[in-house]
Amino acid sequence: MKKYRIPELNKDIGKRVYEYINTLTKPVGSLGRLEELVIQLAEMKNENFPSVTKPGVLVFAADHGITAEGVSAYPQAVTEQMVRNFLSGGAAINVFSRQIDAMLEIIDIGVTTDIEHTSLVNKKIRYGTANFSQEDAMSREEAEAAIEVGYSQALEMVKRGVQCLILGEMGIGNTTASSAVLAVLSNKDVNSLVGHGTGISSEQYLHKVQVIKQALRQRDPNPDDPIDVLAKVGGLEIAGMTGAMLAAAENRIPVLVDGFICTTAALIAQAISKQVVDYMIVTHQSVEPGHEAAITLLGKKPILNLGLRLGEGTGAAIAFPIVQSATLMLKEMATFSSAGISEKE
Repeated sequence: MKKYRIPELNKDIGKRVYEYINTLTKPVGSLGRLEELVIQLAEMKNENFPSVTKPGVLVFAADHGITAEGVSAYPQAVTEQMVRNFLSGGAAINVFSRQIDAMLEIIDIGVTTDIEHTSLVNKKIRYGTANFSQEDAMSREEAEAAIEVGYSQALEMVKRGVQCLILGEMGIGNTTASSAVLAVLSNKDVNSLVGHGTGISSEQYLHKVQVIKQALRQRDPNPDDPIDVLAKVGGLEIAGMTGAMLAAAENRIPVLVDGFICTTAALIAQAISKQVVDYMIVTHQSVEPGHEAAITLLGKKPILNLGLRLGEGTGAAIAFPIVQSATLMLKEMATFSSAGISEKE
């Protein structure tokens, strides 16, 4: 497995920023988690006044063979249809990316059909994963190649000047793959992790749980080998997001972690290189039951809880203005001395 060189956080800068925040024209600690956020960002970016603009958004799209087992409310064809929607600018992530003036790229890393479009980044590893209830989702080499695609795409965005990275995904069936991956990494019972995904019925939910349990018995992924887990029960877009997180962390670029699928990718990245978590900010907690367990494993607390369950990177894009507010507070607020205001006696 490739070794990643992720720099340590600069705790000295964090202390300096903390002290400076306490000179701003407000009661100490009165901006709560915004103060925590900007200290974290300063430590990540090795800067006294960190910036998160311009943000970059990478959406990885791939299909899942496990959909053949009837685990999703939507047919597999919706993956391609939604990719076309992204490319025409009509999806939620397009709206929120425009709102925050983000650089947005859509990457085909494993859709079952070929999509011809000038704006699509074609990095297809294979035409969807295999049905992991019958065979491994992909080979070990394909899992590593998908991680490398994500790594390279994030690196390109960093070279183009983005100051933070938002990762999204599209892939019918990916909550099933994510639940399977999380069950392996957390050693928790599948029942406690599986949700209703795109809106399956109670009967379909029970079937989904049984499909995952049976697949895990048959595939028997090694929890100490993240590539093995990805290859046996994972997804190509999950692997792509994993690689992008590792590239961002190597370059001191904060990663705004989205929902359940994205957080599952974060756990794979953590298993590959523990320090990558230092560069992650979990933006929200979704209604998927497994998301809370995944966030806990990362040792993070989410910024928002809006009952979201869309994916695509939407929760992270919605939370971006809050993260930006933290940086502007630090950069633009007056100090007591510069404003000529008396401090607390």
